[in-house]
Amino acid sequence: MTDALRWGILATGGIAHQFAGDLVKNGFTVQAVGSRSQASADAFAAEFGIPTAHPSYEALVADPEVDIIYVSTPHPFHAANATLALEAGKHVLIEKPITLNAADARAVVALAESKNLLVLEAMWTRFLPHMVRIREILAAGSLGDVRSLIADHTQDLPDDPAHRINSLALGGGALLDLGIYPVSFASALFGPPETILASATFKATGVDAQIATIFHYPGGQIASLLSASDTKGPNTASILGTEGRIDIDEVWYSATSFRVYNSANEVVEAYETPAITGRGMHFQAAEAERLVAAGLIASDLLTTSESVQIMETLDAIRSQIGLVYLGD
Repeated sequence: MTDALRWGILATGGIAHQFAGDLVKNGFTVQAVGSRSQASADAFAAEFGIPTAHPSYEALVADPEVDIIYVSTPHPFHAANATLALEAGKHVLIEKPITLNAADARAVVALAESKNLLVLEAMWTRFLPHMVRIREILAAGSLGDVRSLIADHTQDLPDDPAHRINSLALGGGALLDLGIYPVSFASALFGPPETILASATFKATGVDAQIATIFHYPGGQIASLLSASDTKGPNTASILGTEGRIDIDEVWYSATSFRVYNSANEVVEAYETPAITGRGMHFQAAEAERLVAAGLIASDLLTTSESVQIMETLDAIRSQIGLVYLGD
């Protein structure tokens, strides 16, 4: 295997289109796509110039010309689809959240480790240029003692009961689709919370429409997070420290700008993301390829243990608000 991996795209939904588009635009090798129907696979392959279109996920993972599988199915199917790929000897990049619950996440990680294969959660925000710079600023101690995170992910999404976002059977709702972003960001800053306080409102289909959480950490830090699928908000984030703060502009979890303020409320750095091709979803693919080339099966920017811990946090939130999925 060369350093440039040959990608297989498992499923052909919206997020798969975004990811495959970014890979192709940035020179990655997309070798094959698999769908539950030949027609869907053919259309996807034609759109992105992909050489091979498979009529099943089983055929995709069995393709000897594919090195790594991107799992992009709805949340309840991540574990089964990742297991299928790992059992076939393929590395996996699994769309966030990594699975539906922590038990499934632990099983997928254990399987990958037993086979010495890479498993990486596709939390693309972690790998974007502005987040790289934010990690540098925090590591330098520029904000002093970091005490708080305030972040929202609030969108006005379709209210159609048949839409995936509103389906209990498909793991819909604000928490797993939108809340995963600020929850993961808080984890990156502070680790697992010591206590969780959560409150939610629900849609008629039984999924959560709004979810507010307050996390408290052993070091005294607090994260205040809000996600919603029925209201559009600012989609900004702020990291607060004893010597300054970082205000991340809309949309904070995508390639964007931010400002660093000192304790006198003076701007000491104004960061603008350099021009990138596409949304920036290829940076996570680059990390996956780097890891495989180095013989590693997990990333230090988003470890498998952290992905499991994030699922444990999401499970705890769901337990508080009474959100139970059919796949639990």
